[in-house]
Amino acid sequence: MQRIRIWSFSTLLKSKNLKSNTHTMASKPSIPKGTRDFSPIEVAKRQYIIQIIKSNFEKFGFQPIETPSFENSETLMGKYGEEGDRLIFKILNSGDYLAKANETHLENKDSTKLTASISEKALRYDLTVPFARYVVQHQNDIEFPFKRYQIQPVWRADRPQKGRFREFFQCDADVVGSKSLWQEVELVQLYDTVFTALGLAGVTIKINNRKILSGIAEVIGASDKLIDFTVALDKLDKIGEDGVKKEMMEKGISDEAILKVQPLFNFTGTISEKINQLSVLLADSQEGMKGVEELRFICDNVTELGLSTAILDLDVTLARGLNYYTGAIFEVAPPKSVSMGSIGGGGRYDDLTGIFGLKNMSGVGISFGLDRIYLVVEELNLFPETVTATSKALFINYGEAGAFYAMKAIKELRNSNIKVELYPDNTKVAKQFQHADKRGIPFAVIVGEQEMASNTFLLKNLVTGEQLSLDFESLKQSLLES
Repeated sequence: MQRIRIWSFSTLLKSKNLKSNTHTMASKPSIPKGTRDFSPIEVAKRQYIIQIIKSNFEKFGFQPIETPSFENSETLMGKYGEEGDRLIFKILNSGDYLAKANETHLENKDSTKLTASISEKALRYDLTVPFARYVVQHQNDIEFPFKRYQIQPVWRADRPQKGRFREFFQCDADVVGSKSLWQEVELVQLYDTVFTALGLAGVTIKINNRKILSGIAEVIGASDKLIDFTVALDKLDKIGEDGVKKEMMEKGISDEAILKVQPLFNFTGTISEKINQLSVLLADSQEGMKGVEELRFICDNVTELGLSTAILDLDVTLARGLNYYTGAIFEVAPPKSVSMGSIGGGGRYDDLTGIFGLKNMSGVGISFGLDRIYLVVEELNLFPETVTATSKALFINYGEAGAFYAMKAIKELRNSNIKVELYPDNTKVAKQFQHADKRGIPFAVIVGEQEMASNTFLLKNLVTGEQLSLDFESLKQSLLES
């Protein structure tokens, strides 16, 4: 006889939910490539770096501003060169974004032209172009020269790799409204001051000048290929001499021109010697010689003033492939013991605000790459032991009366900027001590009936096991000094 099993509605429902939950659990949550979550200790370390950068920005007279995470596409597009434009994250128009799409572009699958009609906004690629937009938009409220700093995230649709992310922070300092080369001298000093404060001795601040690159393109007969020439040259450290030459040829730069530029691949000597070599190479270029004199002014004054731990070096292959630089350009390399890309960069731009309608507004600025700086400081084990995201002490919870007694002390300790907390639940003491251990909290404060009766606190060092019975002022002093 065949047995028939009767399933209740609730049993069927549980079975269905179980299958559904199993399916859901199989799909693990994730984040997009090139982005990261940060743990409490990682955030604490990042804040340590940011605070050093921020305090020195302000010491040098820079004021903070902030701009939106996304801008109108027309604000960003065409400002970073062909390669930069491809790396800008576009935001689809809300609602039915295909409603306004150009039918011809859609039918031909012309994504480049189609993008303009379905995406009117984009995530910012850097902080400099939005800053230029800000200056033009608020020009009547700004006192020039205007020194601003900005510490915010930016986004690039780049291929993720070590030290290269799609979402990362930039820490920028710019001056607009002054053509004085003393600004460049100060920015070199700012780099030196910040990296010295971080303990990063031996960083190399590379300097060049776009006028020199323009002059070289002129003397080799490739002025019409200036952008292609500089973009290729800027990749020397990534693809090597042969790779640069191959790219130049592919961009239509003649063999004769490439032969004339050969000396750049083996440019050696002191800064002064390199500047003298450039004077000879660029003797027939008025633009090039102007760049040489600007470099000479900056380098001579930086040398005379001196640097604490950084090294200034003239790198004639440094091009920084951004179209808006017109004068000095900078790039910072980490100490030679660390294999990492640049940890900072910037330069002079004489006409950036001109593209937004404000002419004759020269500017110069530098940027600190927070994420790469973090990796370098971490690799060299330079974070102080005091950099922590955890509390100094955990008050053990023995019940309602003890918790209230503890909370009065906790309030006063926090008023003295001491990070302390109460374990919220009246549970097993062993579990509370285990919680402190896992959190890396160095001290526990025990408040039992005896402590409340004598108006004291038992401070236990969770590393050494030492215990001290203290009044409140002694407790506060001990925590401040530890």
